[in-house]
Amino acid sequence: MDITSKINSLKYLEEGLNAASLRHGVISNNIANAETPGFKKSVVLFEEALKEALKRNNNLLKRTNDKHFPGTQQIPGPKIVSLDNTTMRNDLNNVDIDYEMTMLAKNTLMFQALSEQISRKFSSLKTVISGGR
Repeated sequence: MDITSKINSLKYLEEGLNAASLRHGVISNNIANAETPGFKKSVVLFEEALKEALKRNNNLLKRTNDKHFPGTQQIPGPKIVSLDNTTMRNDLNNVDIDYEMTMLAKNTLMFQALSEQISRKFSSLKTVISGGR
């Protein structure tokens, strides 16, 4: 993997961390408002948009010569969406506390895994820059 590929993968990891961080805040807000009458929970959308962008970008801007500049890839950012069309209780609140706690644990694991990957990428880049020493 060349240095450009490593840098591009860092961009994807960075956006993943941004999405996980934003998702953590959104889930925390949902949990904090679990007993608020009329509150509608929100979710963060990111992974599906990233998959679609990766499919599109795989067919574009391929380097045919090492002397060509690499093309830039558009990475979608995370998006917050409010789920207004569901209700869990008579007070119109739609937060399921058990589900939110499960999503919080899952998101924490995702954030930790992405952080570890970024750490490994930087370690690899450090090795490349230092010439393997």
